[in-house]
Amino acid sequence: MASSDVSSSLATLLRLASWIICLLVIASFLIFVVDQTGSASAHQQAELNASSPITANEPDTTETSGTSTKHKSSLHKQIDEAANVFTSPFNSVVSGSSSQWAIRSVKTFLALLVYGLGLGYLARVIRVHV
Repeated sequence: MASSDVSSSLATLLRLASWIICLLVIASFLIFVVDQTGSASAHQQAELNASSPITANEPDTTETSGTSTKHKSSLHKQIDEAANVFTSPFNSVVSGSSSQWAIRSVKTFLALLVYGLGLGYLARVIRVHV
């Protein structure tokens, strides 16, 4: 009976770890997506402003558009650092790519595959075998 309790607790712990890791990795990817789309929008606006002549009524915003995207909150940094711990084993898989989107997407997918499906499957196996 004690063996069953221990394995049940271990299975629950693995499942909880799987959920936490997956949520961290997904949150980091979503923050990346929001940052990238925001900076792309600012870049497009700067390109449009640069191609049209600036009148006296329009302020020149090309200098200040990049400064707000470089600032990260401490929560953002902590989520990125935690997600990086779990996605760093997959760095060698995407080392040849220069696209940040490809790197982040592949690392996120592999982390969800390994930690989500892998730990979830391991938790089920432990629970079934006892």
